[in-house]
Amino acid sequence: MRFSLLGRTMAMLAVPMALASCTDPQPLYVDQAWIQLNPNPSAPAAGYFVVHGGEQPVQLLRITSDGAMRIDMHQSVMTNGMMTMEPVDSVDIPAKGTVRFEPGGKHLMIHTINPAYLQQGKLTLTMLFSNDDRLIVDAQIKGAPTRAAPNEGTGNMSDMSHMSHMPEANGAEGAR
Repeated sequence: MRFSLLGRTMAMLAVPMALASCTDPQPLYVDQAWIQLNPNPSAPAAGYFVVHGGEQPVQLLRITSDGAMRIDMHQSVMTNGMMTMEPVDSVDIPAKGTVRFEPGGKHLMIHTINPAYLQQGKLTLTMLFSNDDRLIVDAQIKGAPTRAAPNEGTGNMSDMSHMSHMPEANGAEGAR
């Protein structure tokens, strides 16, 4: 049996399309993770990263680290001409979408970083999602001191009690 030129061309075009439909689904992943230490060594550091959604929408529920006392998610918002921060309980990650934690927007507040991690220049974050995924991401620490004194760069909140949205100021427990 002979195939026409058109038939052979159609068959050759169909093969890559058929193979493309056999690929694995797009995974949920995180990249570009970094931490900026606060110039005030007793204040919390800020964390940034990009979440790339997988095939299904999910929520980022919590972030933890063995190298930090506590990590909170926040969002910067403009209210009456003033930039303020509000705590965020969870963040929606759309299917195949991208959510950026970046300066001036969503970000992490990282309290009391262990000085040993400052010396390493990175902090390992565990991100917990609503679909039970746990992603482990290493975040580069920027602005880390080369030689940290016992209380330098640890992110102690003692001097920020005037910020009413912070759990310490309200007498609330910091863990969620």
